[in-house]
Amino acid sequence: MARRTTDKRTAMLEGALVILARDGYTRASIDAIAAEADVSTRTIYNHFGDKAGLFEAVIEHSADRVAEAQLAVIDRHLWKVTDIETDLRDFGRAWATAIPEYADHFALVRQINAERGHIPDAAIERWQQTGPRRVRSALAARMKELSDRGLLKIDDPDLAALHFALLVSANDPSQPGVALADHDLDTMVDAGVHAFLHGYGG
Repeated sequence: MARRTTDKRTAMLEGALVILARDGYTRASIDAIAAEADVSTRTIYNHFGDKAGLFEAVIEHSADRVAEAQLAVIDRHLWKVTDIETDLRDFGRAWATAIPEYADHFALVRQINAERGHIPDAAIERWQQTGPRRVRSALAARMKELSDRGLLKIDDPDLAALHFALLVSANDPSQPGVALADHDLDTMVDAGVHAFLHGYGG
């Protein structure tokens, strides 16, 4: 019975993610989420209480999965840096490359940014704590290690981690939601790493 309950909860979280990523918090309906998850609306209310409770659970569940994937990228590329520029470029490309299976999560993040004033503060805090802050903390720890080795010159590892992530970001504000071509991505990451090293090079 516990396994069936877990499966049903996962189905509701994943169904809600699809609808919330598409419609946003304000417009998404419990009826649409129930239909996507193939459960009754009563089942959703029994598990999550209300729409706000469901949203908080969805963003935590989704942010945790994405954070695990991003932490794996950090570990894979920064565990043993030998050539700081080359290794940061390789890491930057992996960091900026979209992961198709998490497209709904990042669509939801765009919805959150657009509707921030209408979303419960508790949900925003849970998302930040579970995902972005956790990942930035791990990246900051790696930046500190590189600084301790003399490969970078960093006074504030957390700020350096934020600067790196922004400099290699694949988001073009003029074309939201439009993926960059591989050539454009490489050019953007190379320029971002160059700028980062200009400010933080050892």
